[in-house]
Amino acid sequence: MRIGILQCGKSPAQLKDDLGDYPDMFVRLLAGRGFEFTIWDVEEMQFPDTIHDADGWLLTGSRHGAYEPHPFIPPLEDFIRQAYAAPVPMVGICFGHQIIAQALGGKVVKYEGGWAVGTQDYDFQGEKLRLNAWHQDQVVELPEGASVIARNDQCANAALVYGDKALTIQPHPEFNDDFVQGLMDTRAKGVVPDDLLDRAAGRMGEAKASANMADRIESFFRKSRAAAGNTSQGGA
Repeated sequence: MRIGILQCGKSPAQLKDDLGDYPDMFVRLLAGRGFEFTIWDVEEMQFPDTIHDADGWLLTGSRHGAYEPHPFIPPLEDFIRQAYAAPVPMVGICFGHQIIAQALGGKVVKYEGGWAVGTQDYDFQGEKLRLNAWHQDQVVELPEGASVIARNDQCANAALVYGDKALTIQPHPEFNDDFVQGLMDTRAKGVVPDDLLDRAAGRMGEAKASANMADRIESFFRKSRAAAGNTSQGGA
């Protein structure tokens, strides 16, 4: 199955050599599952020719806000709407989660409750999963067709599913603790409150559910592709 990675942002330059860029992390997360990957750097205005250049699309995180006036955001929103209508399945992580919601009529804001940094615990429909996070922005109003499948006290809409069209996740299953520490060292000073950084440092090393999320992403892509195939063949 061909997965197109739409790169919406970049890892800090100081971290790339040792820890990789965002697409590298997703390739590692989903390794050994029969996927082939092609990367388009949409932040640099490199877009696929059509929504059918891949069997599924994965939208990465970004330091940008979905609501900010960056040149790549309007064409990315158009691409999302086209893929959703086709449908070609999408998975969005952090910024990807937010931009899919916004493109489809939801609302994203800089959350007044502040940042989520490092290890966080989430309720995935009764299953407790621990994942790394790095965000202040949140989806606060859902678009039509979206259902909440994960939440915690800090983030009410931590993961959404749009039938078999899109799966979006606010935390970062692709981030390991080394990368979170790197973000704390390179992007947090004067931005993230010290008490949150101290709390994140204190939870370093706790086991994460990244493999569980990789299973969910794989299952979503494969089931969505199968559903699209059945529809095209006249199936129910």
